[in-house]
Amino acid sequence: MSPNFQPATIQKIGPELAIAWSDGGESYILLETLRRTCPCASCGGEPDVLGQVVRPEVKYSDGSFELTGWEMIGGYGFQPRWGDGHRTGIFPFPYLRKLGEAGLGGD
Repeated sequence: MSPNFQPATIQKIGPELAIAWSDGGESYILLETLRRTCPCASCGGEPDVLGQVVRPEVKYSDGSFELTGWEMIGGYGFQPRWGDGHRTGIFPFPYLRKLGEAGLGGD
């Protein structure tokens, strides 16, 4: 099921990702926060056979927080590309919105 909002515009502005939503809302998320909250299995882990989430140790480099581009995935998600080559995380729109509402942008 797709959310009743989608990004109308996404821009990288300095150290932040700025999103204008189709319902009139706006989100500002620090790029470092976006990278550190990547939901892919390589970053966030995945459940083992007992259902416990095994979280890997993620090491970051200078390019890890450099957003080099992105793709929209269907009508449900945003997939960033990072300067260190990482590109497997898909951020569903509700998750992006939640990150923005958590006040994880710069001041």
